Amino acid sequence: MSVVLGIETSCDETAAAVVDGNYRVRSSVIESSIDQHRAFGGVVPELAGRAHVTTLGPVVARALANAGLDAHHPAIDAVAVTSGPGLIGSLLVGLSAAKAYALGWGVPFVGVNHLEGHLFAPLLEQPDLAWPVLTLLVSGGHSMIVLQSGPGQHEVLGETIDDAAGEAYDKVARWLGLGYPGGPEIDRLAQRGDATALKLPVSMTGPDFDLSFSGLKTAVVRATEKHHEVALGDVAASFQAAVAEQLLRKLRHAMERYDVRGVALAGGVAANSALRAGVRSLADGFAVACHLPTLELCTDNAAMIAAAGLYRFGADGPSPFNLSASPNWQLVDVS
Repeated sequence: MSVVLGIETSCDETAAAVVDGNYRVRSSVIESSIDQHRAFGGVVPELAGRAHVTTLGPVVARALANAGLDAHHPAIDAVAVTSGPGLIGSLLVGLSAAKAYALGWGVPFVGVNHLEGHLFAPLLEQPDLAWPVLTLLVSGGHSMIVLQSGPGQHEVLGETIDDAAGEAYDKVARWLGLGYPGGPEIDRLAQRGDATALKLPVSMTGPDFDLSFSGLKTAVVRATEKHHEVALGDVAASFQAAVAEQLLRKLRHAMERYDVRGVALAGGVAANSALRAGVRSLADGFAVACHLPTLELCTDNAAMIAAAGLYRFGADGPSPFNLSASPNWQLVDVS
């Protein structure tokens, strides 16, 4: 049975995990440097990279210890690491460390696409899930609908043409004077607000699967400038409803077009309450399985990188040690 150590450092989370060949998570450790970035209203690449340098060693040691493995000579078969997309400095820290660990332990290493990692998250909770599956992958930097016919076999049906949903959340939260990250705070306020208080546009209503959120952000700014009397919770609820409507409408169109056996959420915005409820409702309506990741698997984590690495190692073999970081590596380019 293969055992893989996964390392994730694409943004502000420093993570390490051990996953076995049955996609069983033996350990998972995540440390975030988010507190260092709050005052700046977003992730500062230089601070994130420095935090990884300081934190990665102890995080890997904890992940190995929690899995019952010797930190000096762990019984693992490969090291998997995010090599893109992400912040170049952060990626280089993880990639360099993964190569060093692999060389020191005499095992191969595998570079993994971060977005493909998110697609493997459902397997960590249900290794025997039935394919094909439609996945709504929504994060701070990416929003897309992906058709998966099996592990590592995916087709991007549509994606955002401008801002990602998570990026729109952060920008609207900044405009409203809320903290960073904006998604959790807007979600919290929206749950007690009136989603009909502001009439906000829902973009990209055509039959394709592409998405757009930059216009919605602008609409929130204009609406709040015009209607100062609208409560903050009502603004949050109206904005969140418009985001969810666009995402769920596109997902519903995909489910009508493709015969799938399951629907899944992935990415950091998969923790959003409106999206989770909407995807669950769609799954019930189409009588298919619903795969909603636990909150720990929504955020960036190394367990999903280890899982994707298991597949890639078996399908493609190890990566060369001259592999470079790919900050703009697109999911459509993963073969």
